[in-house]
Parts: sequence; C-alpha cells; structure tokens
Amino acid sequence: MPELPEVETTRRGVAPWLEGVTPPEVRIHNPSLRWPIPADLPDQLTGTPITAVGRRAKYLLLRNARGTALVHLGMSGSLRLSPPEEPRRPHDHVEIPLAERILRFNDPRRFGAWLWSTDPEQHPLLAKLGPEPLGPDFDGDHLYRLSRGRRASVKAFIMDAAIVVGVGNIYASEALFMAGIHPQRPAGRVGRARYRRLAEAIREVLAKAIELGGTTLRDFTDSQGNPGYFRQSLAVYGREGEPCHHCGQPLRHRVIGQRGTVFCVRCQR
Repeated sequence: MPELPEVETTRRGVAPWLEGVTPPEVRIHNPSLRWPIPADLPDQLTGTPITAVGRRAKYLLLRNARGTALVHLGMSGSLRLSPPEEPRRPHDHVEIPLAERILRFNDPRRFGAWLWSTDPEQHPLLAKLGPEPLGPDFDGDHLYRLSRGRRASVKAFIMDAAIVVGVGNIYASEALFMAGIHPQRPAGRVGRARYRRLAEAIREVLAKAIELGGTTLRDFTDSQGNPGYFRQSLAVYGREGEPCHHCGQPLRHRVIGQRGTVFCVRCQR
C-alpha cells in the first residue's frame, strides 16, 4: 500500500499541473471504487480553478471554491500524468484533461477513493486523525503522553492513525531500528527520552523517503511513472536473515499486530 512518502511524492508531482487550472471536464470510467464516486463529483470539479493540492495523512486534497475532492490511492492506486495521445490503460478509472497532459487515476484493485466534501477537516475519514508526523504538533512528548498505560506494542502504537498519521509498516520498522527500540516493547514501558528519539527518527525516515521519491514496492511509481528509490536505503524492512548494518547480527522476523516485522535483537531493546 502506498504510504505517506509515496502520497506526498505524488502530491508534489501533480500539484504544479493542477493548481490554478480549471478542469474542462472530469471523466469517470468506473465509479465503483472502495466507496462509489459521487455522481456530482465531475460537476463540482469542472469549471472552477483548483486552488491547492494538499495532503492529510494518506489522502490527497484537491481544493476549489466549492469544496474538496478527497483522493486515496488504496492498495494499488496511482495518479499518473500522461501525454494526451497515450491510450487509456485498463483500470484507468478517472481522467482529468489538462493543457498538455491527462491526469489519470489507475487502481487495479479498486480499493482507492474519490470523494467530495465541503468541510474536509470534519469529514468522518479525517476528523479523528492524529497529527502529521512532519508537522509542528508531533513530537516525543506527544507520543509519551498518549502511551501511558498502553499495553499494545510500541510498533502498533505508532502505526495507529489516531496517534500519528502516515507511519505505515515500512517506516515504523525503520524508525524503531533507528531509535534502538524493540518493536514488541509495550508502548507504556517506553520512557520520555526514548520517545523523543523515536519521534525524531520518524521525522528523519519519512523526510528521507520523501526526498528519494518513496519506496519501490510492487507497482508504486510517482506521477511521471518513475519508481521510488528509498528501498535502497532500508536498514531492516525486507532484510530478514541479513546482517544488521550496525552490529552484524542476523536480523530477525516476527509478526506483530498481523504485520511482518524485521528487527535486530542486539541493537533494539
């Protein structure tokens, strides 16, 4: 599933092509996504300039004077800027013609979403989300405060979108390794100083992944069809049995919260 760096990479790729542009039309080829695309969404997006392309958690926000389109890439979705002459591919469910490109939403599994809201911050999908990990409201004290009394693993804790958004399986594993925290340690048994290190690790891992264009997993590509390259920098994720970069100990794999987790028993406590 595309995680926050992949979504932010996509946002940065499409924003220059959309902001200030008035879509002449929106073509819906298949409205049956995770939730049905609202019948009036094309009318809401056409004829009015897109003022901003934002992001909240893993949702892209296409804003205009009428409201906001909430776009989620789902498990396998992508937004791609195609030349006008390029034929529509299978699973291109939404198209927005632009001056020199066509913005196409492709989603083979149809688990993505295109929704409409006049008050996105209060939309049920966004209203109860935690702070952005790269924003000013997130730090180690925030994690420490909310973790008190929690028996769940620290990995499950930081992957809870009500605690902080956008820390998926890959980046949770990488941040915990960087902070030297065992992923199975109960969240309530991690001290304030270690949470401060963990918050900084989360910021560093996500910022680096965004800089490198996301992680190449399965079929993720950016808006130009280019793969991300953060995978080349992964310290633990997907490296079960390989030596730890710090101590040389073979990395171990364990299922935590139904997600595969790779970690170092010597470096993470």
